[in-house]
Amino acid sequence: MTDGGRTFFGQPWGLATLFGTEMWERFSWYGLRAILATFMVASPARDGLGLSEETAQAVVGIYGALIYLVALPGGWVADRILGARRSVFWGGFVIMCGHISMAVPVPSPAFVWLGLLLIVLGTGLLKPNISVMVGKLYPEDADARRDAGFSLFYLGINLGAFFAPIVVGRLAEGDRWHLGFGAAAVGMALGLLQYVIGGRVSLRGTGDRPGEPLAPHELRRYGLIAAAGVTGAVLALGAWAATGTFTLGRFTAVMTAVILAVPVLYFGYIMLGAHGLTEDERTRMKAYMWLFAAAAIFWMIYDLAPSKLLFFAQNNIDLSLSGIPIQAATTQAFNPLLIMIFVPVFAALWVRLGDRVTTSQKFGFALVMVGLSFVVMAFAARLAESGRVSVWWLVLVYLVQVFGELAISPVGLSVTTKLAPHAFKGQMLGVWFIAVSVGDAVGGQTGRLGAVLPDPLYYLLLAAMAIAAGLALLVFTRKLRAMMAEHPDPVAPPIR
Repeated sequence: MTDGGRTFFGQPWGLATLFGTEMWERFSWYGLRAILATFMVASPARDGLGLSEETAQAVVGIYGALIYLVALPGGWVADRILGARRSVFWGGFVIMCGHISMAVPVPSPAFVWLGLLLIVLGTGLLKPNISVMVGKLYPEDADARRDAGFSLFYLGINLGAFFAPIVVGRLAEGDRWHLGFGAAAVGMALGLLQYVIGGRVSLRGTGDRPGEPLAPHELRRYGLIAAAGVTGAVLALGAWAATGTFTLGRFTAVMTAVILAVPVLYFGYIMLGAHGLTEDERTRMKAYMWLFAAAAIFWMIYDLAPSKLLFFAQNNIDLSLSGIPIQAATTQAFNPLLIMIFVPVFAALWVRLGDRVTTSQKFGFALVMVGLSFVVMAFAARLAESGRVSVWWLVLVYLVQVFGELAISPVGLSVTTKLAPHAFKGQMLGVWFIAVSVGDAVGGQTGRLGAVLPDPLYYLLLAAMAIAAGLALLVFTRKLRAMMAEHPDPVAPPIR
C-alpha cells in the first residue's frame, strides 16, 4: 500500500511510519538500558537505588528476560483481541507511561519498579506486532520486496539503538538519572505521534482487526483467568514479603527458575503429548532443542552488555575515545554501530557460501565468537587490575560479538519455523524469543559468581562454556544436519 503514490526507498509508504515508530521505541528501550544498571548501583546520596552490582545485574537480566517472554502473550492479544495496529499503539502508550513513571523525581523506588513493569507489558504488545505489520504491507508473493523492507526496518532499529546511549547517557551525566528516563519517554512519545499521524492513511486496513477474534464468552473467560493470575501473583508476593525473607536477589532467582521451566514444560508438552507428531517431526524437534540450548548460551553472554560490561566501562575504562570524553553509557552504542557496518558484509558472505555452511555451523561459529569476546574481556580485566584501560578493548569485544550475532540471529526465526511440527507452526515462532529470555535470566544470575571469582576468571569461565558448546555443534554438524533434513534457505536480517 502506498500513500498517494509515495514510496519509502521504493517500499510502501507505511514502512516509513513503522520505521520511525520502531526507531523511536528502540531509542527509548536502549536509552533506558544504557543507564539502568548504573542507576541501580548508584548510592541513594546520588539519587540511585544503592544495589550491589550482582543484584543489579540479576535485575537487569530478569527485566530483559521478561521483555522477550511477554512477546508470546502480546502476539496472542493482537491475534485474538486487539489486532496488530491497536496493539502497537497501546503498547507504545504503556511504554511511554512506564518511562514517565521512572522519570518522576521522588526518593521512593516504587515509581521505578512500576515503570519497569509497564515497559515490560507495553513492549510485549508492541515488539512482536509491529514486525507483523511490516509483513502485512506486502502481497504474499512479494518475498524479495518484503526482505528488502525488513532490512530497512532493521536499520531503523539500529539507528535508534545507536543514538540512544549517546543522548540519554549525556543527559543523565552527573546523576541526572530522571532526566535520562524522561528523554526515553520523549522518544516513545515521538514514536507514538508519528505512528498516529502517519498511520491514518498509510496503515489503513493493515492489522486493523484480530485474525481470530475471541467470542464474547471466551473474552470473559480469559479475562477472569488473567485477573485470577494477577491476583494470585500479588497475593503470593505479599505473603512472601510478610515473612521478612523477600529480597531482590531471591526474587530474581525464583523468576529465573520460572523462566527456565517454560521451555522445559513446552518441549515436554510437544514431545510427550498426543499431538500426532510424525517420526521426522520428532527428530527435527530433538535437533532444535540442541540449537535452542546453544542460542540460550549465546544470549547469556551477549546480553551482559547493559550490566557486567557497563560496570566494567564505568569502573575500569578510560572513558575517552580518540581524546573525546564519553560516558560509560556511550559504550553501549558500539554494538549497533558495528552491526550497521557489518550487516551487508555478512549478508553477502552467506549468499556467497550458500548451503556449504549449515545452521549448526553458524550457531557453532557464533558461540565460539561470543566465547572469544570474553577471552578478550579476561585480558582487559587482568590489565585493569593495574589501572584503567583503553576503551578500544570494549570496541574489540563488541566487534567479535557482532560477528557472532550476525551468524546466529538471522537464522534463529528461520530455523525455528522450519523445524516446527505442523501442529505448532504458529506457536513456535515465539520459541526463539524464549531462548533469548532464558539466556538473559541466567546471564543475570552469573553475577553471583563475582562474589567468589576474580573478574578475569569469571570471564574465562563463561568463555569456556560458550566455546565448548560451539565446538560441540561443529563436531556434530553432520548428525544435526541429517536430523534437520536441512536444505538451503534464504537468510533474513536479524531483528531484536
